[in-house]
Amino acid sequence: MQADKYGIRGILRTLNIEEINHGATTGTEWFKTRGEALTSYSPADGSAIATVNQATWDDYELVMAKATDAFRTWRMVPAPKRGEIVRQIGNRLREYKEPLGSLVSYEMGKIYQEGLGEVQEMIDIADYAVGLSRQLYGFTMHSERERHRMYDQYHPLGVVGVISAFNFPVAVWAWNAMIAMVAGDVVVWKPSSKVMLSAIAVHRIIGSVLEENNVPEGVLNLVAGSSRNIGDDFLADKRIPLISVTGSTRVGRHVSKIVGERLGRTILELGGNNAIIVSQYGNLNMALRASLFGAVATAGQRCTSTRRLLIHDCIFDKFRDKLIEAYKQLKIGHPLDPDTVVGPLVDRDAVKNFLNAQEQIKKEGGRIVYGGQVLVGEGYGSGCYVVPCIAEVENHYKIVQEETFAPILYLIKYKTMDEAIEHHNNVPQGLSSAIFSKNILETERFLSHEGSDCGIANVNIATNGAEIGGAFGGEKDTGGGRESGSDAWKAYMRTSPPNFRWLRV
Repeated sequence: MQADKYGIRGILRTLNIEEINHGATTGTEWFKTRGEALTSYSPADGSAIATVNQATWDDYELVMAKATDAFRTWRMVPAPKRGEIVRQIGNRLREYKEPLGSLVSYEMGKIYQEGLGEVQEMIDIADYAVGLSRQLYGFTMHSERERHRMYDQYHPLGVVGVISAFNFPVAVWAWNAMIAMVAGDVVVWKPSSKVMLSAIAVHRIIGSVLEENNVPEGVLNLVAGSSRNIGDDFLADKRIPLISVTGSTRVGRHVSKIVGERLGRTILELGGNNAIIVSQYGNLNMALRASLFGAVATAGQRCTSTRRLLIHDCIFDKFRDKLIEAYKQLKIGHPLDPDTVVGPLVDRDAVKNFLNAQEQIKKEGGRIVYGGQVLVGEGYGSGCYVVPCIAEVENHYKIVQEETFAPILYLIKYKTMDEAIEHHNNVPQGLSSAIFSKNILETERFLSHEGSDCGIANVNIATNGAEIGGAFGGEKDTGGGRESGSDAWKAYMRTSPPNFRWLRV
């Protein structure tokens, strides 16, 4: 590790991350995993952080035995008491918010404030789930038969498999796990191989809560292992009725095929190709800030990152020029530096994709109007730092139809709202969307049946934020899954409509 300017060694000690770590636990019991050793390197400075002896299939089988056994006990714990465990988990995360947020930032590359924000999302969803534990409502209905009563009720589903992506190393697990826990399910978490240390740190933190409350081994489980060893067989495991996956559309298709063949359930949170319509009637300063934040936050590595700006042609040149000036002010640097606005991409493969996308833009007739370079020199030795890119393109370009997980923002002209909505919806993905306009006819149309075809539609708000109180997810190639708020909890349970007949007394 390079000079420890940001106190990384102390952070690792606080989180009980050792030089060599094991990749499987059933809550408080850690297995001595002997799988292939994987060292996590920070994209911030290229330094080795720590090593994980990955879980093997044998470790997975031990975890699954504990998980299936724990479910029999956990499902019978009253839901409010399950919620009490979740409440304590949220409070324990509060105690470790700063060090865990720092590790997320250093291991993944998002800036420190985003690392803190991700841990806050974990805390928030825990708070939400506590309330939910007393609101797992069914409903009654009138029977067509005399002296019969009929009602719906929800039962725990079983073992929930959670596969999380690198861009949100810990929050995605919490969105699933906290809801699943109060629903009476148990969880097996397979984190991205790029951010295993963050997942291990989470389980180190929550293990004390599980131990203090005598929670059975197997309720919250971790299998940090290579997909070569814990991959398709994990998806095909009939002991797991629900697999929740966050990742690319390509990964989602693969997962859906395997799980679907066994008639299992999936929650698919896949790629986005999110657009903002910037109307001539909009607050352009507000739209400028939202577009900037939406495109460069997390270095463009959010599923909700703004990829396309659809700008009315009468303000196109003015808005483009203001955007370029704003991009020139961005501080690119170490993610733990408090002045940094844009951190590194997660690894050099992501940088290659960033550069390849720009070549494709040019081949199809587009024009790079700002940025796109890889930064070198002092402070950029990891090779993962880039200058966010702005390009003028047309919506039908093949590269524009794809999701490049990097800070590339496409500028596209439109003349009428009909054209704007057509361009907006004419991509395979359908996650998040936004319009900036003070014209109520435009905004209401955007929110209507003929407007945005995405799972999330915003007015005068950026695409890359979501509140836990609403169900999160998208349509089309985004997979159709829903996590977090609203009635997304029903995906983690099974419904049973009992019929009850009573006789005259």
